[in-house]
Amino acid sequence: MNDLFAEKVTYKSPVYNVQAVPIEKIQANSYNPNAVAPPEMKLLYQSIKEDGYTMPIVCYYLFEIDRYEIVDGFHRYTVMKQHRDIYERENGMMPVVVIEKDISNRMASTIRHNRARGSHSIELMSSVVSELVQAGMSDAWILKNIGMDADELLRLKQITGLAALFKDREFSISSEP
Repeated sequence: MNDLFAEKVTYKSPVYNVQAVPIEKIQANSYNPNAVAPPEMKLLYQSIKEDGYTMPIVCYYLFEIDRYEIVDGFHRYTVMKQHRDIYERENGMMPVVVIEKDISNRMASTIRHNRARGSHSIELMSSVVSELVQAGMSDAWILKNIGMDADELLRLKQITGLAALFKDREFSISSEP
């Protein structure tokens, strides 16, 4: 019990370490399947214009190139990139929290953030599933960390059309007529 309590005391959520990062040091990831329609982007711009940034973007720090890769918050980042008034008001700085995870877990984090908020692209989601399978993540890991059911995972695997997604999987043999 003391170990459990000690773990709770020592863990600190990333949001308690918000830092201002120059937007030029931030880059999009290649695996974000979330799409926002133009009316919602206009509303996001209006929200940031009126209320400022009320949530930091979530990034992973890439030490080797001294850049931050977005895990969640691409559209808030896009608003600053596309609107000079926001860029100037914020002095080109984005509020960022950093998470430290490997690529598979960063992809899972992106999907969890997106799914908690709304819709995303089926094609990009299929691509993410493909990358996770190719990285050696089990179906159980994907189901747990992406928050989908087995039928959805199967459909996304089928969409990609890659036989590799099903390699090393056991299937039942149908009975002959």
